[in-house]
Amino acid sequence: MNKKIYLILVVCCLLSACDDTPDVDTASYQETIAKPVDEKYIWDLTDLYPDLDSWETARLDVAKQIEQLSSLKGSLGNSAQALMQTSDQISSVYKDAVRVYIYANLSADIDTRNAENEERSQLARNLLTDLGTAISWYNPELLALGEETIEVFLKDEPKLTKHAFNISNSVRNAPHILSQEIETILAKTSQLTGAPDSIYSVFANANLPWPEVILSDGKKLRLSQAGYSSGRQAPQRKDRKMVFDTFWSIWKDYEATLGAIMNTQIQGLVFQTEVRNYKSSLGRALFDDNMPPEVYRTLVAEVNRALPTLHRYFKLRKRMLGIEDEMRYYDIYPPLVNLDKTYSIEDSISITRRALMPLGAEYMAAYDRGVEGRWMHVYPSPGKRSGAYMSGGAYDVHPYVLLNHNDNYESASTFAHEYGHAVHSVLSNSTQPWETASYSTFIAETASIMNEMLLQDMVIAEAETDQEKLFYLGTGLEALRGTFFRQTMFAEFELKINEEVEAGNVLTGAKLTNIYLELLKRYHGHDQGVVTIDDLYGIEWAYIPHFYYDFYVFQYATSIAAASDLATKIGSGDQQAQQAFIDLLKAGGSDYPYQLMKNAGIDMATAAPYRALIERMNNIMDKMEAILDKTQ
Repeated sequence: MNKKIYLILVVCCLLSACDDTPDVDTASYQETIAKPVDEKYIWDLTDLYPDLDSWETARLDVAKQIEQLSSLKGSLGNSAQALMQTSDQISSVYKDAVRVYIYANLSADIDTRNAENEERSQLARNLLTDLGTAISWYNPELLALGEETIEVFLKDEPKLTKHAFNISNSVRNAPHILSQEIETILAKTSQLTGAPDSIYSVFANANLPWPEVILSDGKKLRLSQAGYSSGRQAPQRKDRKMVFDTFWSIWKDYEATLGAIMNTQIQGLVFQTEVRNYKSSLGRALFDDNMPPEVYRTLVAEVNRALPTLHRYFKLRKRMLGIEDEMRYYDIYPPLVNLDKTYSIEDSISITRRALMPLGAEYMAAYDRGVEGRWMHVYPSPGKRSGAYMSGGAYDVHPYVLLNHNDNYESASTFAHEYGHAVHSVLSNSTQPWETASYSTFIAETASIMNEMLLQDMVIAEAETDQEKLFYLGTGLEALRGTFFRQTMFAEFELKINEEVEAGNVLTGAKLTNIYLELLKRYHGHDQGVVTIDDLYGIEWAYIPHFYYDFYVFQYATSIAAASDLATKIGSGDQQAQQAFIDLLKAGGSDYPYQLMKNAGIDMATAAPYRALIERMNNIMDKMEAILDKTQ
């Protein structure tokens, strides 16, 4: 039960706090789409609840059920049937609470300016916090039964099977579960320990003073986070330098404050590590997924070993951008090739469908169901939340997909990514009971990146001109830089700052900047003359909200490596790999993600999947250089 509760609480917080994209921009501004929107591209929330009154009735009912859960305390040891009935009741309330939350969250994200929607979202989130508090006695009481009694109960009551994995996981957690009194206190402090993230989010998105700059073409650009994301891609180098210097100077002005917020965040994580008797914060963060720390450390080691490949990419980028002097950090974002080609949402649906055909009939049936139903909210609109995500926790309904489709290839790729998540949820929910249907980020991102890679390989193969092929190759190459190398740099930074606090040190803004700057220079080959990094840009750590998500970012890098391995095999017609992938999606959370991936034939604690990804990256550059040698 502990693992399931933990996963949904984390997933719900992340869905409300960040986009499902690894290179982070947290701006909420969206351009207004003038054209009318077909109803089929606006999600239908009545599948969850017919109207707001029905939602409110459901919320109050769930709140009442949560209050009644305390009466179950002391019942677990009565019999195997009592353990089953209590676990069933908690699970049922939990499923209903998640459904209430998802409706409120989806409603709020359509228009973040609506205070009533935001209030409902907070009320729904409070339900989940209240639920965690109301059942904080469950794991201590379960463990008090003893492993032998639990095994007897599981054997005697077949209906406990759906709870068996979570119960066994609770037993595995025994060394880190405290007394009932302490667990109750810790559950009640969850909102306090989440305060640094909330403070950072408000400060970074609402309170930082964004200046206005004038680009060389005379256009004015407000350097909010959205403006920075746009301005860093400006074709003129002097514009990009101005954007970088202005934007990072603002963050630098608040270095001390941001450092204090981050220090509080990491101190809170280390407190959890110590109070729950873990040896390290990394071990604590990976424990719930039973993820070997070797996965994390092997990833970091292999990426550092492969830095020459990243440096090769930067040299290729310098060549393609026509930079004659030294390449600078502000040169890594402009597109390598521009492609004057549009992708409507209909195009995105169509080309994604063709790209995913190698995944088989069962996968495609779930895909077709998803795109034919009103599961997605497609276009940007005033106040709509930025980015994209899939919300799959409404077990008895269907997934929902938020997009901000801008009719370009990036939008098509994002569509493919999010429908990788959606089909994953469909297959998992149709195969697993609610208790084991939710899956880890580690597996989730593999499923979505798989779709991106199959799409990418198809459009490269079908490209009609060298220019178009260079565009798709370059887009894939940049995805590898951003998702594999950049996220691993973030992961290495996160490990270093946690180890600093574990050693009894205090983090300041200046210290965080120095740690990050060293990594930034090493990864980008500053000392080798590959990319010059100005010291000012070391403040970039303060811009990344994922550092508040507790060893989260490494999963992007491991997942892209796993997806690359599987995509290569499936794309070549390997039926065994195709079935292994489908089985992986159907497995949901019925086992630990590391083991599930091993079952699919990939051991993420070894160097092999990371080196295969590096080989893919070098192959892409080989093709690009061959085209350039021919055409230049």
